[in-house]
Amino acid sequence: MAGTTTAERGERRRESSGPPPAGRFRPPRVRTIVISVAGLVLAAGAAVWLLYGSHWLRVERVSVSGTRVLTPAEVREAADVPLGDPLVSVDTGALAARLGRELPRIDTVDVERSWPDGIVLRVTERTPVLVVRKGAEFVEVDDDGVRYATVPRAPKGVPVLRLEPARSGPAAASVRRFGEDRLVREAVRVARRVPKPVARVTREITVRSFDDIGLELTDDRTVTWGSGELGEDKARVLTALMKAAPDARHFDVSVPTAPASSAS
Repeated sequence: MAGTTTAERGERRRESSGPPPAGRFRPPRVRTIVISVAGLVLAAGAAVWLLYGSHWLRVERVSVSGTRVLTPAEVREAADVPLGDPLVSVDTGALAARLGRELPRIDTVDVERSWPDGIVLRVTERTPVLVVRKGAEFVEVDDDGVRYATVPRAPKGVPVLRLEPARSGPAAASVRRFGEDRLVREAVRVARRVPKPVARVTREITVRSFDDIGLELTDDRTVTWGSGELGEDKARVLTALMKAAPDARHFDVSVPTAPASSAS
């Protein structure tokens, strides 16, 4: 082009070629991809070996807490934790289920891994609210009505449950329909509602039918409770009645709106 100097032509060439667009994608080299994949495979392999193949993360100890009647040794024996196995391979759910089967006294158990080499068993035992006489021994019953353990003598402060179901009439038909377990649960329902001062001196709870439950206290006083219905009302009325008639020997709160007491 006429009139254009050599310097001007060089400047135009630099402007037209210019740097590449900033957002242009440059695919990674094959070598970079291979190295990245190899690194991931090696890391995964190392993690698997550390968890399953090494001697560092294996079960070496089992600790137990929360026992009252059971001993930690009994719990460890029933748990049968596989010592020496990889810690990550221990099935904590199966372990908890096995403890529940082997030791019915256990209500709940939390099984946890304690890295790097331990299993922790946190036990909650059932608490008896009643005992049922069985020959010369006693069967403990918890607040869900579960019979879970046989002991040589009744625990202190736990009343004995006497089942004397009616043999005739409508009450007997009801008992036959629902069974003895239902009577036990009804007795538990009553035991949980008895006022604490009265519960501490309750020696026996007698169940004849679902609507005929009574208490025998340690000083030979008695209480006709009736059914398990309206438990809170009956507890409140019984407390007031005992204060109002301290010399009475028998109290009837089966109908809490019409309570009664007597000297015999």
